[in-house]
Amino acid sequence: MIDHLVRVQAPGERLRRAEQLAWKLAELATEPVPPEDDVAEMVENRLIDDAAVAAAALGRHSVASARAQALAHRSERGASLLGLPGSRVSPEWAAWANGTAVRELDFHDTYLAAEYAHPGDNIPPLLAVAQATGRSGEELARAAAVAYEVHVALARGICLHAHKIDHVAHLGPSVAAGLGALLSLPTEVVFQAIGQALHVTTATRQSRKGEISSWKAYAPAFAGKMAVEAIDRAMRGETSPEPIYEGEDGVVAQLLDGPKAQYLVRLPERGEPRRAILETYTKAHSAEYQAQALIDLAFRMRTRIADTARIESITIETSHHTHLVIGSGANDPEKLDPSASRETLDHSIMYIFAVALEDGTWHHVRSYAPERASRPSTIELWHKVRTVEDPEWTRRYHSSDPSEAAFGGRVVVALDDGTRIVDEIAVADAHPLGARPFSRRDYLEKFANLAEGVVPRGEQERFLAAASRLRSLGPDELEDLNFAADPSVLEAASVAGGIF
Repeated sequence: MIDHLVRVQAPGERLRRAEQLAWKLAELATEPVPPEDDVAEMVENRLIDDAAVAAAALGRHSVASARAQALAHRSERGASLLGLPGSRVSPEWAAWANGTAVRELDFHDTYLAAEYAHPGDNIPPLLAVAQATGRSGEELARAAAVAYEVHVALARGICLHAHKIDHVAHLGPSVAAGLGALLSLPTEVVFQAIGQALHVTTATRQSRKGEISSWKAYAPAFAGKMAVEAIDRAMRGETSPEPIYEGEDGVVAQLLDGPKAQYLVRLPERGEPRRAILETYTKAHSAEYQAQALIDLAFRMRTRIADTARIESITIETSHHTHLVIGSGANDPEKLDPSASRETLDHSIMYIFAVALEDGTWHHVRSYAPERASRPSTIELWHKVRTVEDPEWTRRYHSSDPSEAAFGGRVVVALDDGTRIVDEIAVADAHPLGARPFSRRDYLEKFANLAEGVVPRGEQERFLAAASRLRSLGPDELEDLNFAADPSVLEAASVAGGIF
């Protein structure tokens, strides 16, 4: 691996292409390095994971809205919508609708470093374009490995949230890079598309602050859609603002750390395998990733608490990120409101820990149901939970040593008789270094659980068989990486009409 310096160009300086980050990302994308077997297998796992969480979300309003918009953009040379194999819509709209379905429940993969990332968001636009352009499963696997490599490298090297920029600003460039690999495009074309994709996908983090809305699911789908459009324009010879990262009025100087900023972005050497996908991890619970380990800890601690009514207070000592984003450090009163949206509750560790402690289970629907959130005992317990930042947990959150990295915390439960129950957890049980790392069997089980009642059993088996032989799929078989949903699920999800 090589650390590449990213700096803002000096006034009057003209930064050479070879020194620009977007060019280096484009070079990575256009070098024909095939995925190694374990990488390809993990791409299959994440295809299955995305499909699982999308299946469970097909009946939700925001997903139905996105699907209705996409169906208004039919195209013979198109891609299919999840749940509707054979539907042919323009690929950027398939990326939009399918990306929304994948992201809706906040239940797929994650990578945490200087910045947050959900690299599984790269897959819907890549699959849509692969279907529309007749690419093979092998080409799709390589493209996904590239997109994950770029997304992880950017998340590891460049922090966005410190400047209140939404993390999908790293997704636009990673999708563009993956599409460049998928279509075997020239470096120049991919370079221009990366610049365009970044330019139009920088937005504020208000989508994840206060009353969190359905835009949280739409934001990555929008980034994927914009990347598809950027590739299309670049292929037609259109250019982008340059240098997009390093320019005096570029992203780094004006939106991030300013004119004196310097970042190191680590990328593979020439010919080095793209293995970053193996550093990412998926979720066992439908909640923001920094809640995963703490949900597991709540399950463990509840066996030592006979009566939650005796709890005086719960203090979660954790990293700056967890405290600020889903904890009391966010200073969001909405995170304590029983009438808050599901999107808000899945970003409230106070709510999540209380429910996990009371129930000993977590469910993507039942745990967020309005009647569950409004239970008096839960509200009372929920409002006794607070988070505090601990410098050691912050240090471990940012550690580059996988054996030391931690995304959990230490919890102190104080009872009314003065007893203190204390426990801690570093990583979620499903994390690669956790108590029960996710394996292919877990991905299959997750799909079966989430697709139950949505996708008929025989159709589930057909889809899983196709996803499990991704690299051998021919161009005419990529349609098999979809599943047919029970028509009643889609028919029940009615939405109002719009412009399209």
